[in-house]
Amino acid sequence: MMTITFLGVGSAFAKRNLNSNALIEVWSGGRRPSNDGGAPDDTLLIDFGGTGPLALYQLRDKPGFGYLNDHGQISYPAIKRVFITHQHADHIGGLEEMALMNMFHFGDRRGGRSFKPQIISAINILVHLWDTSLKGGLNTIPGRYALLQDYFFILSLVPGEKDRDSFTIGKRYRFHIFATDHIHIRQKYDWPSYGLFIRDMETGDSAFFSGDTRFDYPAYARMMEEAKVCFHDVQLFDQPDPVHALLGELQSMPEEVKRKTWLYHYGDTWDTGPFEGIPEEFAGFTSPQRRIVLFE
Repeated sequence: MMTITFLGVGSAFAKRNLNSNALIEVWSGGRRPSNDGGAPDDTLLIDFGGTGPLALYQLRDKPGFGYLNDHGQISYPAIKRVFITHQHADHIGGLEEMALMNMFHFGDRRGGRSFKPQIISAINILVHLWDTSLKGGLNTIPGRYALLQDYFFILSLVPGEKDRDSFTIGKRYRFHIFATDHIHIRQKYDWPSYGLFIRDMETGDSAFFSGDTRFDYPAYARMMEEAKVCFHDVQLFDQPDPVHALLGELQSMPEEVKRKTWLYHYGDTWDTGPFEGIPEEFAGFTSPQRRIVLFE
C-alpha cells in the first residue's frame, strides 16, 4: 500500500495552509496505517519547504502519525528519503533543519555517525542545490567544512535517459520524473523543475503529481488520462504570463480528467472566493494532514 499526505497545500506566499509538500508512506506485507501510529516500511517527502518543519511538528500529533514524534520533537530519522522538484524556498527551505537535526540531535557525534536520509532529484538540480541554496547554512561543522553528502545520501536522476530518469521504492513503486514548464528563461524547460508519475508495478495503476508548472496539458495529457488519481497545482487568480496553472486553464481539461484531479498549491482565498463548484467539477481542493490511499 502507498499513501500520500500533504503537509501543506498552500502557494509560496499562503499563510493559512503552509507550503505544498507531501509525505509518501509505503506499507508492505499486508500492513496498513493505524491509529496506533506504527511506522510505515518506507517514507518519502516530496519537497520540504520553509514551513515543512512546522507542518511535520503538527502532523506528529495526529492519529496514525505517532511515529513522527520523538519525545515531543520531530523524529527526522523517520523520513527516509526526500525528492526535490525544484529550488524555490517553499520546496527546499526546511532541508537545513532536517540536515542539522539528523547530524547533531539524532547522530552519534563521538562515533562520527549521523542519520542520513536519501536526497533525490534531477542532476541539473543537485549540481546547484548545495552552492546556490544550502551551502550558506550547512557548510561548516565542528573542525571542518561540510558538503551535501555529509548530510544526505545522494541519488541523481538524468531526465530523458531511460532507466536513469526514475527511482523505485519497495521494489514495487516506480517514480518517473518529467520536466515542467514552471519558469523559463529563453524557452520551455530550460530552468529545472519536475513532476512525478508514480506507477504501482504490481497492479499497473498510476498516479500523477504535477509539481509546480504552468498549464501544459498537451505535454502530460497521456499521464493524467492514464492515472487513477491526479494532483495538480493551481492559481486561483488570473495574471498575464503566470508561473502556475490558472484555474480557468485547468477547467478546459476533459471532464473525466478533472473529476479525478485534486487541486493544491492554492492561495488563501479558496474558501472566500467563487469556488463553491470546485468539488463538483474536480475531485476537490486537497486538504492538509489528510492521508489518501494511492495504491492498495
